[in-house]
Amino acid sequence: MSSHDLNVAIVGCGNIAGPYAATFQPYGHIHLLGAADIDPARARAFVAEYGGIAYPTLDDLLADERVDVVINLAIHHAHPEVITTCLHAGKHVHSEKPLATTYAEAKALVDLAEAKGLRLSCAPITFMGEAQQTAWKYIREGAPGVVRVVYAEVNWGRIESWHPNPGPFYEVGALFDVGVYPLTLVTTFFGPARRVSAYGTVVSPDRVTKEGLPFHITTPDRVVAAVELANGTVVRLTTSFYVGHHSKQRGLEFHGDVASLYLGSFQNFDDVVEIAPYGGRYEPVALVREGYRLQVGDCSTATEWGRAVVEMADAIAMNRPQRATGAQAAHVVEICEAIHGSLRQGGPVAVTSSFEPPAPMPWAQ
Repeated sequence: MSSHDLNVAIVGCGNIAGPYAATFQPYGHIHLLGAADIDPARARAFVAEYGGIAYPTLDDLLADERVDVVINLAIHHAHPEVITTCLHAGKHVHSEKPLATTYAEAKALVDLAEAKGLRLSCAPITFMGEAQQTAWKYIREGAPGVVRVVYAEVNWGRIESWHPNPGPFYEVGALFDVGVYPLTLVTTFFGPARRVSAYGTVVSPDRVTKEGLPFHITTPDRVVAAVELANGTVVRLTTSFYVGHHSKQRGLEFHGDVASLYLGSFQNFDDVVEIAPYGGRYEPVALVREGYRLQVGDCSTATEWGRAVVEMADAIAMNRPQRATGAQAAHVVEICEAIHGSLRQGGPVAVTSSFEPPAPMPWAQ
């Protein structure tokens, strides 16, 4: 096995596991050894399609000495327990978001990984996308001037309309599930946050699953927050599990002294980037390279879900930090926790943690 090769295994075979596996397939040095799930039948079905071993349990997966990195795709609230178990077993970890639902838990995971000399990375990693890197390059080069205001819209819709198991999404709430995407982007582009103020409510408390089963939600399904960054930029973040993708309010707007820049999606790597002089019309700009899109059978994705793991393999080979870090993910968790604190207290809440910002991708520098 060359120094660039990486053996990975997946924990949690829900909806996102297939897209992860599909985006690994073009990379000959990323070897998917198998998967485990709390429902062994799901693990067997997953490996029947994507290959590898269906490990009966997480402990069986961790006992496989060949596994270098565990990809944690378990449900939201299980993330800290799964990550802790994997780190104690001596495995590097890449986790889906959020890293945890409290900053204390997130910081403990970061500290544990550091103490054990292991790598911990976490989604969202969409700042690595072509459209997102293009927007960042224009911002770094000063095209909008000093960016003072960012509008970030995440109208993610009603989870029960498409997901077979909406409960965990509503338990964690729109902020922790999808608000983390633009929060990761803006902290990548501009640095850490320092204070938040927020409003949130349950717009639609009584829902019905695709199977017709009623359920009730108590975590806010709509949150609006003002996030003040250390560099002076102010971000207005809107997250919703009620308003859908059809909303005309989508993506991120970066408003500067000279111009405004529009990023059409926090998620899709091939989305539009546009720029407009102050008071002028938006015009599209060319991406730094062709935007990612993968077609696998009937499935088309514009997000390379496994890109952080591929980048981690390169970082390990070059003995450098990977770009997606647990420290930044923990900072984003603290922002979300502070927003919920602001909802309860009715006033601003400070954010105190920090992180080392990632470098731009080599092809976007």
